[in-house]
Amino acid sequence: MKAEFIRSTGLLLAVLLCCEGSPAQAAKGPGFVTVSGVVKDRSSKKALEYVNISVLGTSIGTVTNTDGGFSIKVGDSIPEATLEISHLGYRSQRYPIQGGNVEDVVILLIPNANTLPEIVVRAMDPLKLVENAIARIAENNSARHTLLTGFYRETIKKRRNYISVTEAIVNVYKTPYTDNVERDRVQVYKGRQLLSPKTSDTLAVKLQGGPNIAIFLDAVKNHDLLLDARTLRDYTFRMETPVMLDQRPHYAVSFEPAAIQPYPLFYGTMYIDQETLTFARIEFGFSMKDSNKVTNTILRKKPLNLRFKPEEISYLVTYKQENGVSYLNYIRNVIRFRCDWKRRLFSTGYTVVSEMVATDKQLDNVVAIPYKLAFNIRNVLSDKVSSFYDEDFWEGYNIIAPTESLESAVNRLKKKY
Repeated sequence: MKAEFIRSTGLLLAVLLCCEGSPAQAAKGPGFVTVSGVVKDRSSKKALEYVNISVLGTSIGTVTNTDGGFSIKVGDSIPEATLEISHLGYRSQRYPIQGGNVEDVVILLIPNANTLPEIVVRAMDPLKLVENAIARIAENNSARHTLLTGFYRETIKKRRNYISVTEAIVNVYKTPYTDNVERDRVQVYKGRQLLSPKTSDTLAVKLQGGPNIAIFLDAVKNHDLLLDARTLRDYTFRMETPVMLDQRPHYAVSFEPAAIQPYPLFYGTMYIDQETLTFARIEFGFSMKDSNKVTNTILRKKPLNLRFKPEEISYLVTYKQENGVSYLNYIRNVIRFRCDWKRRLFSTGYTVVSEMVATDKQLDNVVAIPYKLAFNIRNVLSDKVSSFYDEDFWEGYNIIAPTESLESAVNRLKKKY
């Protein structure tokens, strides 16, 4: 039962997705200003990835890419807009938006000293802390039907070269966190894709993944993934050094497998708000001690004479509090594996990265996404996606800024066409 559930916690992450039906939200007009730049550690000048960039007092936001870069569009109807930049272990910072478009902004974040006495942390029962946080999910998380607007990107690398880039604007319908995930739905509003024209670059396997990560990897709501009372007994928990997030102290609780099950178990760390016991961030991945179990969980299809070897399966889920209520913010899924054909000398390494950031949300007059328009594992994006040639494809929608390597890869693939 548990193994079958884990198998279902994703969509088909083949090279293609699907986009059909009318949008749940109207497209945004051209009246916006764009602020772009990079976020770094003030001391080391190291670029900081997955930093939250949001517009103060609104639901508009995005995250930095792996180069620390960001680009955010703010409606010009928002007077005196201010960006809020926050990251785990750093002091939050604000940046006022003045005038028109701004480029090459450099934001330097200052590491934030821990405020929780270590002696207190060590004395706490980590399992009891997690159980108490689970008991407060209904109180801390949204009790309303919510419609998130999100940006989804999926990239596939063969060795060091990108062979597929897929992007989409998605609508994510979320029922209250007192409900289960069965009625949550994702709709792809618009998307685009670029594939390598080489036949040899075709991905020969089909994996679990896709835009429904916004549903199934929402670990706080999808209890069966990790935060189920029965599941907790399979893990050992340990208190780690506390951290600051959004100027608030958070407990850090690590966990690792303490039992043997017919399905693979996770290892990782949970970050829990000290005052409210809200789950703010969960980092987790499959233990690779039994690669056969992992393979059976994530692999949906492969040629008979192809050997598949997973090397890393990792996830990151973050939440953001607004007016005392926590909402899904960002999800990232990384799958690294090797494939080799029998009777061939060398294997080939692949990296598949899927990520979704909630860029806006609607709380009033929310209507469920019709089932016939919802994304499911049988959808294929190739039927209706657009090309990468339209520079204004995303209009006023916020996206995750592409890294320099991704931009270069897209330009190379375009030339091949």
